[in-house]
Amino acid sequence: MKNPENSTITLYLCGKKHKLIILFSLLVLLFMTSIYALNSGSYHLSFDRICTILYQAMVNPGLLEGTLSEKIVIIDFRLPRALLAIFTGISLAIAGCVMQALLRNPLVSPFTLGLSSAASFGAAIAIVFGGMFMTFIPEEFQNGVIILCAFLLGWLSVLIIYAISKMKGSSSATLILAGVVIGYIFTAGVMILKYQTNDEKLREITLWLMGGMWGANWGAIIIIAPITLLCLLYLESLAWDLNSLSAGDDIAKNLGVNVNRLRIKGLFISTLAASACLAFTGIIGFIGLMGPHIGRMLIGNDNRYLIPCSALLGALILLISDTAARTIMDPVEIPVGVIMYVIGGIFFLFLILRGKHRMIT
Repeated sequence: MKNPENSTITLYLCGKKHKLIILFSLLVLLFMTSIYALNSGSYHLSFDRICTILYQAMVNPGLLEGTLSEKIVIIDFRLPRALLAIFTGISLAIAGCVMQALLRNPLVSPFTLGLSSAASFGAAIAIVFGGMFMTFIPEEFQNGVIILCAFLLGWLSVLIIYAISKMKGSSSATLILAGVVIGYIFTAGVMILKYQTNDEKLREITLWLMGGMWGANWGAIIIIAPITLLCLLYLESLAWDLNSLSAGDDIAKNLGVNVNRLRIKGLFISTLAASACLAFTGIIGFIGLMGPHIGRMLIGNDNRYLIPCSALLGALILLISDTAARTIMDPVEIPVGVIMYVIGGIFFLFLILRGKHRMIT
């Protein structure tokens, strides 16, 4: 007779192995997509040549002097753009995943909560009024001012949503509607700034609203990379507490989890991760919704695996979308935010047709 305890352990180990295989497969797929993105465009290079250029750039940049055009295309343009898409996808996806767990609403994301609009409003304020004090700030720290403004406004929108979620009788539908309204309010603020500013700043704000990787450079990557990776590691450390929270606040408290502190910390770090990237890319919607939902289909609800799975899926989705945005009508570039609206809208309809609309009733 088989021991039930041994059977349970065997099933657990098989499930864990299956999840790790999925994560590794997504990582390999992301690497292959990155190489394809580096090769996409009017200037084509072989896979071997791209790998050689990347290796030379890391080991001995002086070897690239004889291939200046290749260096400019791969190292100075395509690589930072691909990395910006990857880090932005990771940030938005993990922010959406953790926010959904904290608020126990599968339709919550930085976009649906109005965080994207609020962060863009903060960035627009820095763009329009930053000239008054930017002259006193070193150039390398000026992007930090934009990130700070984007973060503060994004955090304000999340605080409002959190306060609404604590109200007696608040439902999932209430949170989503509140996020839509907050998004409209901050969008109105951006419109006012657009109306009052000059043509140069108006163009810059308009680019923000469409969302794109135009701000991709190594300076942006140096700022975003540590923020994204540290936020990812910290949110992953909260996975066990997030799992206990899914059973309800009372059960989580009985397990020793400080629910209020967990929500504040989780929402704070999620907002930092999302707004830091949105400060460079503008509004990019639906990544925080698509990544976690597809992750649940592939890997389940265990946040220990769902958070990294969502991160990889978010990076993969945004990198593919950005590559399509700059190549589908080459040499004309389409804002990646426009493509994400189309893909996200189709995905949202797919959820509704699968019966997911019950989650918001």
